[in-house]
Amino acid sequence: MKCPYCAHPESKVVDSRPSDEGASIRRRRECLACHKRFTTYETMESLPLVVIKKDGSRQTFDKSKLLNGMIRACEKRPVPFGKLEEIANEIEQVLQNDMDREIPSAKIGELVMDRLREVDEVAYVRFASVYRQFKDIGTFMTELNKLLAEK
Repeated sequence: MKCPYCAHPESKVVDSRPSDEGASIRRRRECLACHKRFTTYETMESLPLVVIKKDGSRQTFDKSKLLNGMIRACEKRPVPFGKLEEIANEIEQVLQNDMDREIPSAKIGELVMDRLREVDEVAYVRFASVYRQFKDIGTFMTELNKLLAEK
């Protein structure tokens, strides 16, 4: 790591600690030439994820779209925003840990529904009705009956 003050190529690590809930490491460094200190952050390299939509088109994974969909499903429900952010982060981590760089949107939808089912059943049904494109009241009732049978 080059010193930002004198561009000397060598420094020593003075202090290391986790940052961003363990997502990165903050390091305090000291230049071996000028002895000035500076901070660096080390994060895991993440390759971009590509979502394969139902129509076959591809687009870059966007966690904010995932979060917005869950927010709409949880509208007027007692689900804290922090919980939805946590779910979005968990899903993104699952997708990053999977070695596939191209993910079908169906897989993402199933992950969201699994998490929402645990958090709020009404939000789950709302999300499922849009995601699974319920055509009529019969398919809606089938999903509700499955949910009731699990209890």
